[in-house]
Amino acid sequence: MASIKNFGFLAQLRSDASNHVIRYHKGNIRQSGRGLVFWFVPETASIAELPMDDREMAVFVNGRSQDFQAVAIQGTLTWHVVDPELLATRVDFSLGLGKGTYKSEPIQRIETRLGGLVNQAALQYLAQAPVRALLDAGPEPLRNQLEAVLAADPALGEIGIAVTAVRLTNLAPSSELERALQTPTFEALQQKADQATFERRALAVEKERAIAENELANKTELARREMLLITQEAENARNRATGHAEAQQVEAAAEAERIRTVESAKAEAEQARMTIYRDLPPAVMLGLAARELAGKLDTIEHLNVTPDLLATVLGEFRRDTSALPPR
Repeated sequence: MASIKNFGFLAQLRSDASNHVIRYHKGNIRQSGRGLVFWFVPETASIAELPMDDREMAVFVNGRSQDFQAVAIQGTLTWHVVDPELLATRVDFSLGLGKGTYKSEPIQRIETRLGGLVNQAALQYLAQAPVRALLDAGPEPLRNQLEAVLAADPALGEIGIAVTAVRLTNLAPSSELERALQTPTFEALQQKADQATFERRALAVEKERAIAENELANKTELARREMLLITQEAENARNRATGHAEAQQVEAAAEAERIRTVESAKAEAEQARMTIYRDLPPAVMLGLAARELAGKLDTIEHLNVTPDLLATVLGEFRRDTSALPPR
């Protein structure tokens, strides 16, 4: 705001560069510009001051969708003065020359007009679609429509202002409807979470089953190998026993053959001897028997020769001698 200092019947006004000051005298503009400093007579002067910087106002709209659901819109709108002299003729920006404050509330009047335009455009937009479509689209389509409506509205150009930006921060239904709309999403998310948990558990069970099957397969393979080992050991034992039995049989056969050979030789020798002994005279046989007996006896302590034995021997000896051919 401008700073006014009173010096009796004169006063000095000093304004900022962001404000446009218009000085009237008798209904005509005497001075107009930004950041002016001048002296004036309070009794005969009329001064208006208009802000030239961007101004922001809050936007809040409660409306209904096509399916009669409550929807709230929140955001901000930025506007600025384009033609200060034109705006001064349509809206009262006069200053009280005693304190340098506005006599009325011109900013509020402008924002009320802008709020009416925004409300009308927003309500028309909300009524064109059901709440689900509005929420799915978000605030961006409404923001674009508001900017287009405000830029094309002739009422703003007629008073010398323009809207530079519209920002919407929220487009939401009532809390009850929002909870109702969120329920299917929550349910779907919960189902996905349950499905993920189920799949995790199923995967864990599948892995445990695979591990158990692998352990069982390993045990089965070990048992099979152990059975093969036992079978092989039994086969080896049988082969060793068979080999040992065959060796014993071969050895027994050889031994039997040796015994047969020896016994046959003995029998042949005995037979040959018996053949020799068969042709010998009894006296010779008796002598040979006596010699063999004498060879087997270490000492002879007693020898009994009976007359009968001696007579028999001598008789045999005479027969044998007489049988011999003469020399």
